[in-house]
Amino acid sequence: MFRRRRRGEADRPGSDSGTAEDDLEEYGDPEEPDSGDEPRRGRGRGRHGRTSHGSVREAGAEIGPWDGAGSVPPGDRMDFGSLLVPAAEGLDIQVNMAEDTGVWIAIVRGDNALQLQAFAAPKTSGLWDEVRLEIAEEVANAGGNSNQVQGLFGTELHARVSPAGHRHQQLEPVRFIGVDGPRWFLRGVISGPAALHPELARPFEEVFADVVVVRGDHPLPPRELLEIRLPEDAQRALQEQLEQETDGPGLPNPFERGPEITETR
Repeated sequence: MFRRRRRGEADRPGSDSGTAEDDLEEYGDPEEPDSGDEPRRGRGRGRHGRTSHGSVREAGAEIGPWDGAGSVPPGDRMDFGSLLVPAAEGLDIQVNMAEDTGVWIAIVRGDNALQLQAFAAPKTSGLWDEVRLEIAEEVANAGGNSNQVQGLFGTELHARVSPAGHRHQQLEPVRFIGVDGPRWFLRGVISGPAALHPELARPFEEVFADVVVVRGDHPLPPRELLEIRLPEDAQRALQEQLEQETDGPGLPNPFERGPEITETR
């Protein structure tokens, strides 16, 4: 079921989905990563790997994110054009729009969320090593801190950042994940208690590991955001809501916050 969220709820992940039963009451200290070898990284066509806190899938199993032009395992995924996003029980899929960050997909459960964005990348090199350093610099300039950690998807950036517009408030945990594929780069951002606690992060890792990126053959400059398209039923639901609110046909301004469309599974 798709529905539009109120603008006042836009900055609160999962405000319409309740709190997961296994959410922890307080943020704890992040676990120290093991000092084992870095998981083997591929080009978005499947990898083998294990995190320091256990595996998302059985050890040795191939995982994505997957390249839409290659062999993709079957699964129940929602089609957003450049991203095919797995639908998982208990997780809400939302579409968000904002002027400064463009369009992104959010996977939400309670106070936890996974943000997904896919970008065009050069043919001969990836973006994640460069982007990761830029994010770390931005975090530091904003008064936060970060460190690089080896995870299931390779090198991650675990950070503590100031809430938007509240530099002097308590820092909040954020976990940045990046995977370089064939001419694309997929970034995931886990926020909420799941950024610290592996047992809460696991469902979001499962989703990230099964995303399909559809790059297409058309030329795009590196770092250009790949287009997100709403499924037809979501477009119809959105149009109906807009007509009811404006007493007539109308389209949203893509450079304003919202709307946010949620499918509850």
